[in-house]
Parts: sequence; structure tokens; C-alpha cells
Amino acid sequence: MNPAIRQVPVAEQVDAFRRDVTRLRDEVAKVIVGHEAIVEGVVTAMIAGGHALLEGVPGLGKTMLVRTLAEAIELTFSRVQFTPDLMPADILGTNVIAEDPSGRKGFEFQRGPIFANIVLADEINRATPKTQSALLEAMQEQSVTVAKHTYKLAPPFFVLATQNPLEMEGTYPLPEAQLDRFFVKLKVTFPSREALHVIMDRTTTAESVHAEKVLDGARLLELRELARQVPVARMVQDFALRVLEATHPSERAPEVTRKYVRYGSSPRGAQALLLGAKIRALLDGRFAAAAHDVRAVARPSLRHRLILNFEGEAEGVDPDAIIDKILDGTPELA
Repeated sequence: MNPAIRQVPVAEQVDAFRRDVTRLRDEVAKVIVGHEAIVEGVVTAMIAGGHALLEGVPGLGKTMLVRTLAEAIELTFSRVQFTPDLMPADILGTNVIAEDPSGRKGFEFQRGPIFANIVLADEINRATPKTQSALLEAMQEQSVTVAKHTYKLAPPFFVLATQNPLEMEGTYPLPEAQLDRFFVKLKVTFPSREALHVIMDRTTTAESVHAEKVLDGARLLELRELARQVPVARMVQDFALRVLEATHPSERAPEVTRKYVRYGSSPRGAQALLLGAKIRALLDGRFAAAAHDVRAVARPSLRHRLILNFEGEAEGVDPDAIIDKILDGTPELA
């Protein structure tokens, strides 16, 4: 941790954490209405150093949410509109022939839109698997390899992806390996009537609202560092691991898991549970994660990591319902 930060009392660091994150959420709320939980989920993923997948039907403000978040943070931003004809080089970049001042020609690497701090992968499931896989190295290693050369991505780096769950024609479902790279999967639902009134008031008048920058990349990295310092009691960590184990259809697994799940969450799910719980504790003014923090982040952390079997797919079982039953059947103390 930064030595200057380490000298600040923990209580003051927690207060500063809450203050900065609250400012960020309030700034986004000037533009985005009715999606407070989604905003908190995306901010949590960014502080944890992870990526977020936003799923919802068109017109609910997924793209606008990511754009507004990028406006409120002093980071570079790029948007990639995924289409079936998009190629990996369109994302990563490619070598082009360039001429130097002396007239000599040679290859020069032209960087693609992936070289930004915040990358919006819009309608990610419209691209072919070959193009989708181009993001894997960037999301996991924060680097890209082109023509045997590896280029590091400047931190912080986040991929915020959107997808439409209804339109299946011309789409390519994300493979499990890539879904697992997303820290959380957030479901963007239809706003309430009250929220719709506010949206209409803001979008059908002459005035336009924009978010102002309230954080920079350096402060975001400090928030991430503080979040990782939050202690987790062994019993809380054990609770998170027992929840994770209950997603796998073994003999000791709950009946709902054995009936509907083909394969459960990877260890990345446990990492998301614990990091999400730490950040939630800080937002609540506590410097210690508790079991109820784990419960609060279980759905977005695990829903995309459960692979349903044929029966689960045929009956249209919602992974959230399985997670809820697992949480209900898992005691906080072993």
C-alpha cells in the first residue's frame, strides 16, 4: 500500500472510500435513473479490478450507463460495437506499413480500441467466437499478443460488456471460459413508473445532463488496494467456500443442484464472493466482511458460472433461484 495512505487511520480511509464511491454513484445518478443496484454492481467490479457483463433487452440504458460511468472517471474510454463481421484485429490492432522521415518503410503496430482504460464491448454476443476469444487474454492477463509481440495494457483496465438475452438470431453465446472472466453478471431490468417519469422529464426536454469527472485512475487504484486490505474471518471465508461447493452436483450438494446443474462455479466465483463482500462492507462503513455481505453479492457473482444440465435448460430454471436455495440451505457456521 502507498506509504502515505498507510499512515492514515483506518476509520478515515473507510470514510474517504465511502465518500468517493458515493460521489461517483451520485454523479452517475444524474444521468442514469432507476438502476442503482446495477451502478453499484459495476462500480464494485471496477474497484475489485474485474469486468462486468450487463444483460438486458434493448433500450434500458446499458450503453448509456457505461458511457456515463466513463464520463465520471478520468480514464480513457473506447467503444467496440460487436458485429458478425468484426475481426480480432479490429479490437486488438494490427501491424501496418509506415514510412519514417528518412523514407524507409517498415511495420508499425497500430493500436486497437482495446488499448483504453474502460472498454465498452457492446452486444458482445453478436461477434463470432474467434473475435470473442480475442478478449480473453486482455481480460485475464491485461495484455495482448499480436504477431508474437506482447503489449501490456495500462492499468486500470476494465471490460464492460452488454448483451441482449432475447434476440438469438445472428448471435453467438459466450463460451463458459469467457463468461468466467467476468467478475459479475448484472441483469438490467425494466424501470419502475416513477423512474420512467424522471427519464421522460430528462430526455424529452431541451436540457441535457452530463456527468462530471469525480475520480481519476490513481484514486481508483487506491480504492482497489484498500478493498483488498479488508480482513475476512475464517468462518466467513468458509461460508463462501461452502456456498461455492454447493453449486457442484456432488453427493453432498443440495437437491436443487443435483437436479438442475451440470457443473458449478470455478474458484473465480469464490474470489468474486469475497472481494465483493469486502467492498460492500466498506460501503457500509465497516472494515471487516461478514457472511451477510457474501449473501448480498452471491447472485451477480455466481449466476453466470452455473452450467445447467438438460433438465435445467428444458424447464427454464433461473440460476438465481438455484443460488437462493443454496444460500437458504447453507448455514453461516459449519
